[in-house]
Amino acid sequence: MTVQRVKFYQTGSFAVGNRLLDPAQRSTQARMDRANSITSGHRACQGCGEALAARYVLDAASRATDGQLVVVNATGCLEVFSTPYPESAWRVPWLHSLFGNAPAVASGVAAALRARGRTEIRVIGQGGDGGTVDIGFGALSGMFERNDDVLYVCYDNQAYMNTGVQRSGATPPAARTATTPAVGPQPGNTFGQGKSAPLVAMAHEIPYVATATVAGLRDLEAKVFRAMQLRGARYLHVLVPCPLGWGSGTGETIRLGRLAVETGLFPVFEAERGEVVAVTPIRRRLPVEEYLRPQRRYAHLFDPAVRSDVIERLQAMADRNVRRFHLEGKR
Repeated sequence: MTVQRVKFYQTGSFAVGNRLLDPAQRSTQARMDRANSITSGHRACQGCGEALAARYVLDAASRATDGQLVVVNATGCLEVFSTPYPESAWRVPWLHSLFGNAPAVASGVAAALRARGRTEIRVIGQGGDGGTVDIGFGALSGMFERNDDVLYVCYDNQAYMNTGVQRSGATPPAARTATTPAVGPQPGNTFGQGKSAPLVAMAHEIPYVATATVAGLRDLEAKVFRAMQLRGARYLHVLVPCPLGWGSGTGETIRLGRLAVETGLFPVFEAERGEVVAVTPIRRRLPVEEYLRPQRRYAHLFDPAVRSDVIERLQAMADRNVRRFHLEGKR
């Protein structure tokens, strides 16, 4: 994707309007010919970050492949709210797999297309953190080991939202879920549990691993374009706030995605063959409290008394991310 140098007139603001760009340089979502891969009429909750991210990712992938795309979707929120039988909100070739085998099914689709000589058709597997980080993790690791020609996208809302907001392997420490209640001396999810799926993907030394948030549209689209330029196993991990499970306002989804990055709790980076090659620096560093307070899943850290000890541990995690990924600095 070519880059156009633009003079920004909105001084003192991080906002840049698409009107300043030539039509060819505008985001996919600003184009009249966008694919609308997932269309209106689905049953997602108001403010659902996963519904937005799925549209952003698949519209960008459709544009990058000229519509030559097949999507395999794990069971979970995204599948349930988009395909209540006999209806479907999808406008791309789309397959529903089991909760735990979406990477394997996507690998099979890619192999079948290769056997038929249809290498121009690309395959995307996708699912939530439950189906990716937990239930489907073995199948995902196998896909990585074989270096199958699939881009797998995890939409991470940090719990099993569709089945009652239970803890997943991506649930952050101290967060309240149905299975990690805010009780006892260490309320919420336990520190030291869970896993970083992007780092595990990097350990497989696959061609491409990246993280993004639903709040960074241009960054997310650029990473989808980059992934579709490559062959082999690729992994994209997208943070998607969930108003229902996080206990946040329906209009706060994008703001929370941005705060996760600006506090350092969610590092945004790209890696190739196990090496970090690019990061998104934090432009204005904020304390983690700015991110925690708007979410009811962290309400026990502030009421009836402020749990400074827990907040300090979360701040230390953010500080480690900043050091580890060299996130401080100017663009």
